[in-house]
Amino acid sequence: MGKWTPTDYNPDDFANRRHIGPSPAEMQAMLAAVGVESLDALIAQTVPAGIRQAEALDWPALSEAALLGRMREVAGRNRVMTSLIGQGYYGTVTPPAIQRNILENPAWYTAYTPYQPEIAQGRLEALLNFQTMVSDLTGLPVANASLLDEATAAAEAMAMAQRVAKSKARGFFISDGLHPQTVSVIETRAAPLGIEILRGDYDPSAVFGAIFQYPGTFGEIRDYSAEIDALHQAGAVAVMATDLLALCVLKDPGAMGADIAVGSAQRFGVPMGYGGPHAGFMACRDEMKRAMPGRIVGVSVDAKGNRAYRLSLQTREQHIRREKATSNVCTAQALLAVMASFYAVFHGPEGLRAIAQRVHLNAVTLADALRAAGAEVAPEAFFDTLTVRVGVGQAGILAAARHRGINLRKVGRDRVGIAVDETTDAGVIARVLDAFGISEPAVPARAPAIPEGLLRESDYLTHPVFHMNRAESEMMRYMRRLSDRDLALDRAMIPLGSCTMKLNAATEMMPITWPEFAALHPFAPEDQAAGYHEVFADLTGKLCAITGYDAFSLQPNSGAQGEYAGLLTIAAYHKARGEDRDICLIPVSAHGTNPASAQMAGMKVVVVKSAPNGDIDLEDFAAHAAKAGDRLAAVMITYPSTHGVFEDTIREVCDITHRHGGQVYIDGANMNALVGLVRPGEIGGDVSHLNLHKTFAIPHGGGGPGMGPIGVKAHLTPYLPADPRTGAGAVSAAPWGSASILLISWAYILMMGGAGLTQATRVAILNANYIASRLASAYPVLFMGNRGRVAHECILDMRPFAEHGVTVDDIAKRLIDNGFHAPTMSWPVAGTLMVEPTESETKAEIDRLITAFLAIRDEIAAVADGRIAPDASPLRHAPHTVEDLVAGWDRAYSREQGCFPPGAFRVDKYWPPVGRVDNAYGDRNLVCTCPPLESYAEAAE
Repeated sequence: MGKWTPTDYNPDDFANRRHIGPSPAEMQAMLAAVGVESLDALIAQTVPAGIRQAEALDWPALSEAALLGRMREVAGRNRVMTSLIGQGYYGTVTPPAIQRNILENPAWYTAYTPYQPEIAQGRLEALLNFQTMVSDLTGLPVANASLLDEATAAAEAMAMAQRVAKSKARGFFISDGLHPQTVSVIETRAAPLGIEILRGDYDPSAVFGAIFQYPGTFGEIRDYSAEIDALHQAGAVAVMATDLLALCVLKDPGAMGADIAVGSAQRFGVPMGYGGPHAGFMACRDEMKRAMPGRIVGVSVDAKGNRAYRLSLQTREQHIRREKATSNVCTAQALLAVMASFYAVFHGPEGLRAIAQRVHLNAVTLADALRAAGAEVAPEAFFDTLTVRVGVGQAGILAAARHRGINLRKVGRDRVGIAVDETTDAGVIARVLDAFGISEPAVPARAPAIPEGLLRESDYLTHPVFHMNRAESEMMRYMRRLSDRDLALDRAMIPLGSCTMKLNAATEMMPITWPEFAALHPFAPEDQAAGYHEVFADLTGKLCAITGYDAFSLQPNSGAQGEYAGLLTIAAYHKARGEDRDICLIPVSAHGTNPASAQMAGMKVVVVKSAPNGDIDLEDFAAHAAKAGDRLAAVMITYPSTHGVFEDTIREVCDITHRHGGQVYIDGANMNALVGLVRPGEIGGDVSHLNLHKTFAIPHGGGGPGMGPIGVKAHLTPYLPADPRTGAGAVSAAPWGSASILLISWAYILMMGGAGLTQATRVAILNANYIASRLASAYPVLFMGNRGRVAHECILDMRPFAEHGVTVDDIAKRLIDNGFHAPTMSWPVAGTLMVEPTESETKAEIDRLITAFLAIRDEIAAVADGRIAPDASPLRHAPHTVEDLVAGWDRAYSREQGCFPPGAFRVDKYWPPVGRVDNAYGDRNLVCTCPPLESYAEAAE
């Protein structure tokens, strides 16, 4: 007879069976290696008792099936309408091949920022396609790899214009046609920098730059060549906020003489998502390229002279420039830029032109029908947007349209705006006309409402990549080829310190493509988004419980935006109290974006020293705080510290700051070591941003999207970012930032439950200490807490090996041969590697990384002992490609050692598509659009 043995194993326990990597038995083995009896004992040795939170996080966990059921209920509370509101957001059709093979494919969404180019050639090529697309359509020679959204791109353009303009004027002109949310973000950015915003009539000699919307927010299109010429004569810079789809048929900004063009690539196949994420873009004249914010993908060569892509001009990265930074941009919207670029490849120039013409003719059809019925329609020349003067009938027509499933835009008190998009068809047009009381069927228009002088004459998307055979089989294979060139979390661990590359669960990702979440316009009436607002309320409530803060703003759409928003909140608080405080104390160990954010918020940065053990030098800090006195605005600290330890003096730092009237900003980058154990709002923090793309499971997407909401104590709540529709004070274009990806973090928090989140933090600390313990005899561990423990990451010191000719670069590239993305390199200390395993990695994968590091240490020893010269070693030749494997072999080590080092998979080995990339060559010879095919032939010769 069989025996019934009860089991306590719960297969639906998401936290412990799906998200947290090590099993209970594996944890015991790891604890033994660390030298502690239990996880509780390790946490007691690691986290100072005086900062531990008293109450446990206590909400119950949902299973994956229960979570999806809950999500369906919430989605059902949103009402999907046909939104013809426009204002920078439009209905679009995501080709299913792109939705499934890019947006829903972990090979694309779990990748990291392409700082290691050898393992990122696929997404770098896709981003180069994006840059080429933007450059071609705007008529400007240089484009970047995307910015956060159109409004922040416009604000960045203003700051860039001030840097490059010959005029020393302090004014910046905003045209009346600019989208209101863009105006709000520009005004927010301008105020702390002392830039005067001008509207209406202006004197070109009084401004360093001006921005024009083309097409305008109410539909107007016209040639701005005369205005731009007047600006140039005054030494000022001309910026145009524009629309990529419109530029498929309209004269391009470059042809009008524009210096900078900005906008959003949202309508190239990226759903509205109630505000984001979407890829903003920027393009500029060639002579301005080194002043451009953000990332630029460029073309270089590898060690064999083969063409290779890389991030260019990295010396402009703001973490290097620190308080001299002109922008705190340190990320992009890579995944969304990739989607938009594939949309252009999928349709090609003929397809894009056809879509643009169809959109325009549908708008003309609608305008003709309205005019035929006696309506007053403006403007005369337009692309896709109309305004209709309806007088006192405005409310009735808006309500009638909503009754027919259509959202129109309320313009002033007596007009209605209508923006036609890719999804508009004859049925939509008929419903719009019916809302106006017009029953006559519309006659399809055949002639454009675009003046001949505004029709596009220049070619675009001429590169062969945009002329591929568009059979879905070929498109699918192209996407697969590019993803195969990359190393993402679906292949291997990415042990990046401070970046927290953890599991992005499939269940968390599924709802973002549901139409009930994806198809909502961010400015739709809030009663149509009741599901979203339920998510916002519950998410912010749980984030408050996790952090000890009293309120959250979900608007910042990146970590850097969160820093900026938090400092603006502090500045507004001081100003409201009538205090003139402008000094921000920042430890030398802080994130590089911290000083840049402080500078953008109008604060003066004072750097605080580190003590020898890596902690904040408390004596130096107290002296600087006292010297600042009643000018002390804030201190920015990261906790646990950027050096990967819990500092015992955190409360003292906060107390000193508060005694001098300053506010404490705690950077949330390392929140993965705090959740469930320590609440930053209870240990002295006044404001923190949270990187939801780190601690709370939003995927990094190859370098974006991210979200950086800020939590504040009650006294700062009135000064949180404003709604971009209501005036100055917004930091992003949409009221709730990139709303659609907030669903991912909410799902993660619900499935983990309070206890699961706390256990995840504990295991993240265990995994890091396991690595530190296993590697301590081979590599110096740079900083440890007072009891010899690290937090959730550890810094391995590679500097001693430099005297033997082995660089940290050699070690990072050699890890590629083992099938790993290198840890964070040379930050926060030059010549080091910062390793963060997260709680998601299994013991087997962590052991594989340890094996790789120990094998590399043996190769370093061979160099140090004189058994092999540094230039002859596998370290210097790494990474090894298939081309290396099959070519003639005359090296001082075997093919086996070079290509299949310990830790590397045999059957499933990752082969980098290029050898070591020459960064210096790429910066000397900057090419940042798709090179013509002839250049490939030249390179081969």
